[in-house]
Amino acid sequence: MSLNRETFGFATKAIHAGEEPDFRDGATGDVVVPIHLSTTFARKKVTEPTGGYEYTRSLNPTRKALEEKLAALENANYGLAFSSGLAAESTVLLSLLNPGDHIVAFDDLYGGTKRLFNQVFSNFGFEISYVDATDTSLVENAIKPNTKLVWIESPSNPLLKLSDIKAISQITHKRGVVLVVDNTFLSPYFQKPLDLGADVVIHSSTKYIGGHSDVLGGAVLVNDLAYYERIQYHQNAVGAVLSPFDSYLTLRGVKTLAVRLEKHQQNALHIAEYLSVHSKVSKVIYPGLESHPQHELAKAQTTGFGGVLSFEIKGTIDNAKQFLEKLNVFALAESLGGVESLIELPSLMTHASVAKEVRDQIGITDTLVRLSVGIEDIEDLISDIEQALA
Repeated sequence: MSLNRETFGFATKAIHAGEEPDFRDGATGDVVVPIHLSTTFARKKVTEPTGGYEYTRSLNPTRKALEEKLAALENANYGLAFSSGLAAESTVLLSLLNPGDHIVAFDDLYGGTKRLFNQVFSNFGFEISYVDATDTSLVENAIKPNTKLVWIESPSNPLLKLSDIKAISQITHKRGVVLVVDNTFLSPYFQKPLDLGADVVIHSSTKYIGGHSDVLGGAVLVNDLAYYERIQYHQNAVGAVLSPFDSYLTLRGVKTLAVRLEKHQQNALHIAEYLSVHSKVSKVIYPGLESHPQHELAKAQTTGFGGVLSFEIKGTIDNAKQFLEKLNVFALAESLGGVESLIELPSLMTHASVAKEVRDQIGITDTLVRLSVGIEDIEDLISDIEQALA
């Protein structure tokens, strides 16, 4: 069957896109795409690569299946898979920017992304300005003649702030600036930034797309052929590609994305509501709560609120550390998006590389805790939080 994006639903594409059985003479009709471990591909004629395959860094059948599947899910024309989310980010920057170009970025970003901007690409002549992208006018006012790219996460990490993707895209398109959206927190199941006007979508596929905390990866999705060709060139030239086996693991994980995300969201909402009335909690941040300042925007541009929430514990950093170290079901670990529940303290873990004065300025307090709510029984998760807070 042909998986036309207009006629097939998300879960159907998640299972079948890129993996349609091959019924040609000599083919085996695999329901699951094979793991093609070969690093090179033989040909009969010097100038005619077999099936377009030459060397697995340039193109591999298993990775190609994943790239097609992710493109179908994100409503993109083209997809590219990388060895990590940061490898995907680096390749996009190398492909679309030149020294002297200016980036406008959300002030609340994953710590690794800020480290990449501040400690790596700034050394090669790139200029970066950070703004609160919840205010669209601040994004527009930060654009300069040499601005070539606007970079946002929505929701952001770890404060779960939202950007109006459609409004920002109208600004960037008018000014000839590329809009990049990190869609890791919601995945294409709950949000499709390309449909809202973004030019490039990035994922750490390690998170919800892989879904099982057992495979590192990144992805880039685009509609524009020129962007695709530039990024694909650097994907091959730089070489940070996803391996065949990791492509297979990601293909397997993404097939259950729809059912997993529904359970993640259901559990996250329960926990957010529980914490919002707890005497030892001063603030809960979750777009699915009406108390979230951008709840209406979340309902307008997404089809769900995801499985990540943050909250502040009353007291000191020592109280927060004590709480985290008392948990049993929640794993005290970085990352997010796996089937198991994870919890962390951004100030000492995922955002430790961000200077304290910057963390304080954007609202990452010492007692801010980030939860990646898994798909366990909600009663067990609530009980674990309750005993640790007690």
